[in-house]
Amino acid sequence: MKIAFASKDNIYVNEHFGWCKEFYIYEIKGDSYTFIKSVDSSIEIDDEIDKLTYKIECIEDSDILYVQQIGPKASMMVKSAKVFPMQASKENEKIEDVLNKLIQMQENPPIWMRRLIVQ
Repeated sequence: MKIAFASKDNIYVNEHFGWCKEFYIYEIKGDSYTFIKSVDSSIEIDDEIDKLTYKIECIEDSDILYVQQIGPKASMMVKSAKVFPMQASKENEKIEDVLNKLIQMQENPPIWMRRLIVQ
């Protein structure tokens, strides 16, 4: 499964989805993870829907979007793109910690994760 993190530094989950200038994509396979790439999502678009659509296109090959914050409209749009949005459980949560939690969750996965593991 691929996870897109909204981050300023590729260390912490510390960006709001709509304001994120770069997404960091990781892939979990079994009990390990790998950094895949960073995606530049900084673009000046005045229309909110167009901006959110562009950001979703930047992460479209991801299964999970992990952010500091995301608005309800953006969250619905992300879900419609078949990407599962998740908010950080605390401020400046480490990407490494999130990845390790997701690996552990695979042992007894919640329903939303089961479809990602089957692929």
